[in-house]
Amino acid sequence: MDRLIKARKNGKFQQIVAPGTLRFLDFATLQLEAGETHSLQTGAREYVLDIFSGAATLVINTIGRSKEIYSKIGKRADVFSGPPVMSYIPPNSQVEIKADWALDLGIFSAPSSSHTPAAVLEGATVTSKQVGRDNWQRTVYSALDQNVPAERLLAGETLNPPGNWSSFPPHKHDQSHPPQEAVLEEVYYFRLRPSQGFGFIWTYTAAGDPDGFSNVFVVEDRDTVLLPKGYHPVVAAPGYELQYTWVLAGEERKYGAWADEPRHAWVKDAK
Repeated sequence: MDRLIKARKNGKFQQIVAPGTLRFLDFATLQLEAGETHSLQTGAREYVLDIFSGAATLVINTIGRSKEIYSKIGKRADVFSGPPVMSYIPPNSQVEIKADWALDLGIFSAPSSSHTPAAVLEGATVTSKQVGRDNWQRTVYSALDQNVPAERLLAGETLNPPGNWSSFPPHKHDQSHPPQEAVLEEVYYFRLRPSQGFGFIWTYTAAGDPDGFSNVFVVEDRDTVLLPKGYHPVVAAPGYELQYTWVLAGEERKYGAWADEPRHAWVKDAK
């Protein structure tokens, strides 16, 4: 199953990927005006919050731990205005989210029994890399990876310049071939600037896959694509910056454990 979920009308809380849609991941968005609050219970799941824009104060009460308060984190104008600020929240936590500025937030979670404490991922803890070259160069921000010993979640953002490709060479992470490839499902949440822009994502499986598929989706601002398996290269239309938040989860947890499409891996070494 691969799937495109089209953008919905703005609302304070929207469940985009409901629990049970994928094996591990779910996803919601939250939009609050300054001064508004929202509460959530993590239960038996670990969470990562991505502050798309605005600033938030988080009050996190985790069973067996002291209360954590993170004040006015975030502060970027939009996802095109610098690296992300994210927060990892462990299972068995009660969380109050207060908007210090008008807030646009992504909420991702996966099943977990982790005892890792809550953390804010910002500044030097977020790595920034220029990946690829020519018209497949892009900026990749990795926020939640091996820097936090979460049980399942990995998270970051990718920024494509106009007309450029990312997730290229095409790669997949749907078979266990340690240490090169791990089984990890993924969610992409897209933003475009200007917002009327578009891009494309091609989702397809390896040759000989008995449950194979090949689909091309037009992605617009605030669309979501589910990636339980297969390759998934992305391209931005000319004139439009394209950004997506990516979150992975699986039985194994290792950032970079993916397999390049053999037919196209040569571009990494081409001069």
